[in-house]
Amino acid sequence: MYSLLLAIVYVAFVSLGLPDSLVGSGWPVMHEDLGVPVGYAGIVTMLIAGGTIVSSLASERLTRRLGAGLVTAVSVGLTAAALIGFSTSGSFWLLCLWAIPYGLGAGAVDAALNNYVALHYAARHMNWLHSFWGVGASISPFIMSYALTSGLGWSGAYRIVGITQAVLTCVLLLSLPLWGRVNPRVPLGRADDAAEDAASGAPAADGRGGRPVPLREALRIPGVVMVLAAFFAYCALETTAMLWASTYLVADRGVTPETAAAFASLYILGITGGRFLSGFVADRVGDRALIRGGFVAVGVGVVMIALPLPTDVLALAGLVVAGLGSAPIYPAIIHSTPTNFGRRSSQAIIGVQMAAAYSGATFMPPLFGALSSWAGMWTFPLFLAVFVAVGLVMSERLNRTVAGLPGPDERNDQ
Repeated sequence: MYSLLLAIVYVAFVSLGLPDSLVGSGWPVMHEDLGVPVGYAGIVTMLIAGGTIVSSLASERLTRRLGAGLVTAVSVGLTAAALIGFSTSGSFWLLCLWAIPYGLGAGAVDAALNNYVALHYAARHMNWLHSFWGVGASISPFIMSYALTSGLGWSGAYRIVGITQAVLTCVLLLSLPLWGRVNPRVPLGRADDAAEDAASGAPAADGRGGRPVPLREALRIPGVVMVLAAFFAYCALETTAMLWASTYLVADRGVTPETAAAFASLYILGITGGRFLSGFVADRVGDRALIRGGFVAVGVGVVMIALPLPTDVLALAGLVVAGLGSAPIYPAIIHSTPTNFGRRSSQAIIGVQMAAAYSGATFMPPLFGALSSWAGMWTFPLFLAVFVAVGLVMSERLNRTVAGLPGPDERNDQ
């Protein structure tokens, strides 16, 4: 039962990564077919991001009412319908319309599934699962390439991924009886019996029931603002590096576009491979050490990128180091949430964390684009360094804050 559900969750993470690169890889063809300027891609991605933020904030109430399994299944079904809708869109406004349910489904499933894994599975699985998400995100450009070269067009790529998501929805619906049978990995509260657990407001094993934690109350929990700042900073630096690293190498360092593209992709591969490797040590090292070590490694990579040396070898190697350092931060922040804040509050806090993550990932890369247009591309490593410093300082302050307080579930009971 435990292993069967875990296998389904692994497949779900691969499937969740599949749609994430479709817009970027297909837009050069899509915008011509739809008759819109190339810059209109930002409108689609902003609509998707807006939906993910809204559904992330609403995920706790949905999960407490329906359970993590049903929320995951319905959300994946919503993304499947949206992707198939993308495949049938013959105009830009229809694409924008379908972007809304896609974003709503993506945000809800991200929050619900991450919280369920954080509650029920070891740290190694959180790292490996996010590595599998990277596998899915890496596969989707190849699906788009296959669809374009085989005559299916960009709509064929969306149709393939949409059907895949629809099949996964059926599998998730069939697996619903399993979601409430896996014991949480963290203490349930002051006592083990169900009556005490229900009285403390903690949800059942599948996340259903219990008293919701309002957003205002969640933000008042000691340490929550700090973890939100750290998560915002990490996602801001990750997405900024993914989007602008290649341009920086070409414009500021004089690297050839081919070499720059290859090493920029190594940053992404470093994240995927680094999460796989982190899984082997995560249980022994612990979430806090992974977060601390990750930010320090990213900082070292940023310094290597910034050093004004006559050779570009160190800057290129710095991108790889930064990718490997980035790898464990996201999974470790998520996995440590129930330990830091308690099982009753974890779904609400992870939902807010997802909203902070999407905000950083959505707004900071365009901000750097505006900054670089004004000040120059040389500011790229400096921009990343600011977020490395914010993430490291906030995560260390969180550790000290949590260490000086009662156990998380005792705090929830007070």
